[in-house]
Amino acid sequence: MIKRFLSLLFLVALFLQSCSEDVKLAGDFKETAIVYGLLDQADSLHYVKITRAFIGPGNALDIAQIADSSYFDQVDATVSEVVNGTVTRTWILKDTLIQDKDTNGFFYGPEQKVYYFKTLPTGVNEVIQTSTDPMKSSLKPTARYRFSASINNGAFEVNGETSLVRGITSNSSSQNYTFKFADSPGEYLSTGLAVSNTGNSYVMNGQLDVAYTEYIAGTTTTKKYNWKIGEKEVAPNSSLTFSLSGRSFYDLMKQSIVQNIQVEKRTIQGIYITITGGAEEFYNYITVNKPSSGLAQSKPSYTNLSVTNGKRVVGIFSSRQTLKIYKPFYTSPQQAYIRAIDKKSTRELCQGPITGTYLFCSNHPGDNIVNQEESYACQ
Repeated sequence: MIKRFLSLLFLVALFLQSCSEDVKLAGDFKETAIVYGLLDQADSLHYVKITRAFIGPGNALDIAQIADSSYFDQVDATVSEVVNGTVTRTWILKDTLIQDKDTNGFFYGPEQKVYYFKTLPTGVNEVIQTSTDPMKSSLKPTARYRFSASINNGAFEVNGETSLVRGITSNSSSQNYTFKFADSPGEYLSTGLAVSNTGNSYVMNGQLDVAYTEYIAGTTTTKKYNWKIGEKEVAPNSSLTFSLSGRSFYDLMKQSIVQNIQVEKRTIQGIYITITGGAEEFYNYITVNKPSSGLAQSKPSYTNLSVTNGKRVVGIFSSRQTLKIYKPFYTSPQQAYIRAIDKKSTRELCQGPITGTYLFCSNHPGDNIVNQEESYACQ
């Protein structure tokens, strides 16, 4: 088999040599737009990245480090709001430079050009919204949004349309919701973060940011660690539960702490919950672009964008909904029943085998009742 393959290569090489000594390594270049935009009703700044594929003489890796090689000369882009088939608002996108691009890749960074428009995030008081510029009021969850970009003075156009992800709810927003990560000392529990309604999303992601406070000579500093709890395919208007390992809560806390002999004590501050749901187009896009697990490396392409004048476009214009919930460790002595983690989990944080040597104590009113202080209460 190997001999036959080598013979075939030899014949191909001989054929090319006999036809022409000039081998054209690159075909005719077709102008290609690359567009990425995700609308989120929870945001006040909405970004769309618009770049171009490039080709040029020399080393492609060197060209990729030149930002101008990936930008069009001119982009005129808009996003329009459509309610019942009628355009009610249109935003003209402005360009700006942001400094958040990873510098470890093949392309230029950390500076990159993006296009944006502003609104108020959903949930802002309606009185405030109606008294301000209507162009800045929040996105309407039931509307559709059309993206249009005219490239290089009308040489071609890119268009796309999406509805918004909406309707995501979680019972963790209840004041009485408390995380339970431990039972008896050294015994860890598996608990769940429930999404009671997935809305019209097709994929969901969950994350926790655990905040704690360090005390040094009367000065406090807030520290955090991020806990990625998973991503799941979902059906619209269903429910799901993200599983949380109690052991992971304490292991990640330990890993986040930088030892400092000046620290006098540490207290937990609260837990930030972030639940994100993606639209069907977004789910299709990430599914198609997952790494291949088999021998076949040919992959289909997916985009919900269209392009004119025989050009090409890759990317997506879609939406997501981000639900953010903050669970404070405590709010006030009058609401001592509110706590991000329960008593047993707090005791484990302060005295358990994983984090017990890291100077954690509890400043929760329920743990500091006069003459009934818990052994792990702050003194």
